[in-house]
Amino acid sequence: MVATAACPAPDSRSWTELYRNAILEVDRNKLPELIDAAEEALMARARELFDDTRDNIEEQHALDDALYALRALRDSLTSGRMRPN
Repeated sequence: MVATAACPAPDSRSWTELYRNAILEVDRNKLPELIDAAEEALMARARELFDDTRDNIEEQHALDDALYALRALRDSLTSGRMRPN
């Protein structure tokens, strides 16, 4: 399948759904796996944008913000600062 502006490559924007799933998850036992999946998708999308010659600055900023939030969430989880369920 060839990507066009009207039809992005499959999974190229799935990072937003995976990010949302991780951020909104309330079960601390599920968080590490969801954070990992979201980070992988974010990094894959960042690589796609790096090779893209179009102006994607807004999405690049959104990726940076999402990655920062996921890392903060992971740090909170591993440091024990999160409240128990």
